[in-house]
Amino acid sequence: MSVAQATVKFLGNQYTVDEVAGVEYRERTIPGMFGIFGHGNVAGVGQALRQYQELEPELMPYYQGRNEQAQVHQAVGYARHTRRRATYAVTTSIGPGSSNMVTGAALATTNRLPALLLPSDQFATRAADPVLQQLERPDAGDITVNDIFRPVSRYFDRVWRPEMLFASLLGGMRVLTDPVETGAVTIALPQDVQAEIIEVPDEFLAPREWRIRRPEAEDAEIRAAVAAIRDAKKPVIIAGGGVHYAFATDELQKFAEATGIPVAYTQAAVGVMNWDHPLCLGAVGSTGSTASNALVREADLIIGIGTRYEDFTTASRTAFQNPDVKFVNINVASFDAYKQGTSLTVVADARKALVKLNDAMSGFKVSEAQAAQIVDEKKRWDGIVDSAFAERYRPLMSQNEIIGAVNEAMDDRDVVICAAGSLPGDLHKLWRVKDTHGYHVEYAYSCMGYEIPGGLGVKRASLDTKDGRDVVVMVGDGSYLMMHTELVTAVAEGIKLITVLIQNHGYASIGALSESLGSQRFGTKYRMHDAKKHSFDHGDTLPIDLATNAESLGVRVIRVEPGENVREDLTAAIAEAKAAPEGSGPIVIHVESDPLIDAPSSESWWDVPVTGASELESTQKAYETYADWKTKQRTFL
Repeated sequence: MSVAQATVKFLGNQYTVDEVAGVEYRERTIPGMFGIFGHGNVAGVGQALRQYQELEPELMPYYQGRNEQAQVHQAVGYARHTRRRATYAVTTSIGPGSSNMVTGAALATTNRLPALLLPSDQFATRAADPVLQQLERPDAGDITVNDIFRPVSRYFDRVWRPEMLFASLLGGMRVLTDPVETGAVTIALPQDVQAEIIEVPDEFLAPREWRIRRPEAEDAEIRAAVAAIRDAKKPVIIAGGGVHYAFATDELQKFAEATGIPVAYTQAAVGVMNWDHPLCLGAVGSTGSTASNALVREADLIIGIGTRYEDFTTASRTAFQNPDVKFVNINVASFDAYKQGTSLTVVADARKALVKLNDAMSGFKVSEAQAAQIVDEKKRWDGIVDSAFAERYRPLMSQNEIIGAVNEAMDDRDVVICAAGSLPGDLHKLWRVKDTHGYHVEYAYSCMGYEIPGGLGVKRASLDTKDGRDVVVMVGDGSYLMMHTELVTAVAEGIKLITVLIQNHGYASIGALSESLGSQRFGTKYRMHDAKKHSFDHGDTLPIDLATNAESLGVRVIRVEPGENVREDLTAAIAEAKAAPEGSGPIVIHVESDPLIDAPSSESWWDVPVTGASELESTQKAYETYADWKTKQRTFL
């Protein structure tokens, strides 16, 4: 076999095995491969895929993409929806085809989600040297452009010789299916090595199972956690994405109901409890609810479950203001369990740890005072969201009202997708979820352009699992312009992906941040260039028509025009899109918004430095606010 043929055959026979609550699951780890072909992979992996398309069509289905980064995003979206049990492989040519995947690799690794990247590389033999698109360095002959994947991958290898393939692929599979180590796996394949012939043992090509490890909690750590919880007067749970990946939502709710301890959640954990559950405080931190932030501010014990404590979660370490606050951290990764300087760790699968905690916490209840505070703060925040959803700015809607209209028009089991801009923060605060798979916002890397390809990956997973969900991407015009090309992929495959495209003629999120930091929305508007002032801030609005742009790609577009009936028209557009049959292709709903209307305040903060020396009065005032917040920042040792 060629090295490429062996690679494809091997990957087609890998299976993930997982057991949750006594039920065992088995599925393909790599159900398909994306690829854009060039001289680096067309005669290697490309030939192998074509050959197996004829001989074994189900071995490794091939999917065409339009951008290498977007192909990685599809793999990540698929991995998230399958709870890290499956992902896609991506093959590219050398040079720019490979380096286009670097952002996708960083996104996968930062989000702790598996993706298999197979970038092609220069000649291992150097028979032709340099080749087209080869990166030359006069100081090191063994460095190629693919070395840039090292810091953004959880596993990196380069198959310089055919015999290296066996160890490389086995090592990559180990990382892809490891709940602690998972992320981007990059295996660089020199273009000449891909086509070389190698004797391949039958054992290497035989079906192989990779079991997801779900370690039990140690009794000593459980005892220490139980003691800390029983001693606490105002405990609060912060749930992270690890709750989802451990399939621990039922045990979390059982724990909260038994103890009365309220639950706040990070971006990755939205959906761990229904929004209207009496103990669900909603989002926490810089983009959180006032309820979560009020309870967390006074908490003397934070029980972190499956969270990595990103700065939005901790409000840049200003969220926890109780001078005696302690942390009990439950996490499968010790790296995350020891964060916030705590030694009260439970390094284990979140579900298995919660099972033991539920057995050990009988008789404990939060105080009546805290229980009353939970009710009051939740009622206050729910009223704030009700008011935001009921806004009626005309002829342009506020983003709050758009979110409310879309939320109400979707079914409980549908999935909303987002990643960057003002939308993720507003969705985190406002979106009302009633399903564990109903919310997917990529906010570890918050990558502009992730939305459409990531949503397409989620939709592929939904179709494969036959769960009957509509997937609705919410994206601003800034992120849409970054990467909308995978709409063509959806057209080619007839995939029904609903995209709500919010046109606000600029970068709304950074515009608002810029204004709050005293930089007056500099460089955040889509305006004609003023050559005299070297400015894009004051010219005419750009004459762009993104609805027509989407139509030119073959997408069905529903235009929601500004005016008195815009809310009703948007609701009708969502209903029309949902009524479209599966297989009918993507639908874009185009709606304009007023970018100057903010979402409700989280009564929280995010640390973005403000210069202390400025001639601008706006910056001087912003620095005063910044300096005040810095006094509230704490380091936990």
